[in-house]
Amino acid sequence: MSSLITTELVVLDQDLGAEKSGVIRALAALVVAAGRATDTEALYAAAWDRESKTDTGIPGGLAIPHCRSAAVLEPTLAMARPRPAVDFGAADGPADLVFFIAAPDGADQEHLVLLSTLARSLIKPEFVAALREAPDAEAIVALVEGALAGVPGASAAAATAPVASAEPVVAVAPKPLLVAVTACPTGIAHTYMAADSLVAAAERAGVELQVETQGSSGAQPLDPAIIARAAAVVFAVDVDVRDKARFAGKPVIQAPVKRGIDEPDAMIAEALAAAADPHARRVAGDAGDASGASAAAADSGSGEHIGVKLKRYLLTGVSYMIPFVAGGGLLIALGFLLAGYQINANATDIVLHNSLWNLPDGGLGTYLGAVSFVIGAASMGFLVPALAGYIAYAIADRPGIAVGFTAGAVALVMNAGFLGGLVGGLLAGFIAWAIGRLRVPRVIRGLMPVVIIPLFGSIFASGLMLLVLGGPIALLMTGLNDWLSSLTGASAVLLGIILGAMMAVDLGGPINKVAYAFAVAGLAAGTVDNQVPWQIMAAVMAAGMVPPLALALATVIDRRLFSAAERENGKAAWFLGAAFISEGAIPFAAADPLRVIPAGIVGSALTGAIVMGTGVTSQAPHGGIFVFFAIGNIGMFLVAIAAGMVVSAGLVVLLKRYVRRRPVVGAETGAADAVPASVTAVAPVAGSVAVPAAVPAGATAAPQRVPVGAKH
Repeated sequence: MSSLITTELVVLDQDLGAEKSGVIRALAALVVAAGRATDTEALYAAAWDRESKTDTGIPGGLAIPHCRSAAVLEPTLAMARPRPAVDFGAADGPADLVFFIAAPDGADQEHLVLLSTLARSLIKPEFVAALREAPDAEAIVALVEGALAGVPGASAAAATAPVASAEPVVAVAPKPLLVAVTACPTGIAHTYMAADSLVAAAERAGVELQVETQGSSGAQPLDPAIIARAAAVVFAVDVDVRDKARFAGKPVIQAPVKRGIDEPDAMIAEALAAAADPHARRVAGDAGDASGASAAAADSGSGEHIGVKLKRYLLTGVSYMIPFVAGGGLLIALGFLLAGYQINANATDIVLHNSLWNLPDGGLGTYLGAVSFVIGAASMGFLVPALAGYIAYAIADRPGIAVGFTAGAVALVMNAGFLGGLVGGLLAGFIAWAIGRLRVPRVIRGLMPVVIIPLFGSIFASGLMLLVLGGPIALLMTGLNDWLSSLTGASAVLLGIILGAMMAVDLGGPINKVAYAFAVAGLAAGTVDNQVPWQIMAAVMAAGMVPPLALALATVIDRRLFSAAERENGKAAWFLGAAFISEGAIPFAAADPLRVIPAGIVGSALTGAIVMGTGVTSQAPHGGIFVFFAIGNIGMFLVAIAAGMVVSAGLVVLLKRYVRRRPVVGAETGAADAVPASVTAVAPVAGSVAVPAAVPAGATAAPQRVPVGAKH
């Protein structure tokens, strides 16, 4: 491993700038100059992407930025001893020793072995002291080669000495193996952010973790052999896990997907504890059960609160429903664009009696508009059955799907709409689950999921919908639609304020999804004569775009208030916000929730009010500015978003400048932990404010001067 680092890959006692991005870029340039990588910008981008996910600073004035990149030709280690030291996010201050590990794509094992070997050496005080005192690059190379050869502090000659003179080789026990599944209702952002956070936490804990991301782009199922070897499983999910029976019998830790982002270390620690506890909660069911029902919903002994279970069931249904609505809504909007609003009256006749070679009155545009409208309407027709079917799937696994779809279709027949789908899905799921729990002779067990559960489940669930529940729910839906249709003036503005605030409260979480599901559910009910459902959809979409756009703008207004990683996230937030991906604001909210989230709520509420008050409409359920053709009164749509964005950005800047988070001294460690105080302190003037430094117990230190607005 002597070729991993050379003297040309070492920078000593040079000013590399005040930001860690500058240090990483300088080291990436060294790697390229040494002929070990092909593209400085590509290598920097890969390293910065990794740095943005988790700070690589570690206690003791050290930092280990690292990455895998297609630009790297061979595993490489570059090192800097910057003067002055640079903050890499460690709790005890800036780093004056920085090691940059660059590995080729596909060199996973080499990357991890190199990282762990170097990290183990860096916790030894004598090795770190030798690095700080080394007079030149040759001495640094000798020290590092010795460390990587398993002899910390040795010279290059010692590193290449015969094996007999080296320290004995100690067999290393294999790492514990965990598996995880992450999933959120939309599968756009939370799913992958939680996976990255858990993987990073597992690396820190010395654990091997394999993650299956069940996102919108599909899932690559975990290898059954890996699942079989796993000591425990982590479910960071807001929807039900697909094919949960694969994990039957494994100790399990389950929590909302956001906890996988906020507390990944705790979840990994809990999973390791569960693996060692014979009484830990386990994934229910028998993986070989042909019905599949027992493995799905019967975590009855799990201790999970009924409210949490219901939320998970409903969000699963919404998650699977969204693609039908998104595709169908956009196609209907495209039909209106091509053929006009009147196409809804005769689209079916046009499609059945005309063709590309026999165009109707109005020509090609009318014909293509009719085709688009018919396909979109067919897709939207699955809204309620898909909602009910996948709620039932969340409860009873695959045997519940047919029962739920049937109950949802019956809800449509009864004009029970979205609420009928919710009730029918829950009813179908619990009935299918109950039937699946029955003990039956083995000879007919194979018929349970394909014949018996769909047959009797549909009879009971759909029968109850037809005979008992459908009528009252239909009356309730009629009353709700009549009330929405009557909204004008102040009442419409008030609804816009409420929906806008809900979109910004948890940025893609359950409250956000309730508002979004409410808007999507009414989308199909919108007509030229009753555009209130379309206005609600526009208010929800515009309000959801505001938080990421506002944070992106705030990073431009005053860059000093944000860390380097946040400024990089701000660049991505422009696109995420424009595309109606509220999760683009999560990195900012996670770092500073008590100042970022209230500012977002105010701006989103204002946007929702303007949209509802001015009659802006949207026939598309998603896409943001990129579905401009589906938005009525596009000018006011943009004005509403701009107003909310400016207000939120201004509030974020003001709060970060003048409303401070008071450092709190930890009772046990004595370290200053910058957490939001119960009463925020307002800085009277700009400039600096005294903040106590983290010092050992019993020691004293002069207060550090921290610029107002700096992260601390």
